[in-house]
Amino acid sequence: MTVTVKVAEAKAHLSELLARVEAGEEVIISRGNDPIARLSRIRKENNIETAIAEIRAMRAQAKPVTQEEIRAWRDEGRV
Repeated sequence: MTVTVKVAEAKAHLSELLARVEAGEEVIISRGNDPIARLSRIRKENNIETAIAEIRAMRAQAKPVTQEEIRAWRDEGRV
């Protein structure tokens, strides 16, 4: 997920924004309507614990899915 914030808001809430970045979100900082910077997590290569933490963070942000939706996705395109 990506969130866009203005410079003043980024200054006021930097710690919160960094926590969101650590959880896997991307933050775009803009001056007015013009994007000027991107905050994203630095990935550590070959670190399984980091990969698992990132997947769990993404799953925590996802909306719940019903069994009916899963079945519909599975059966999509089947005759």
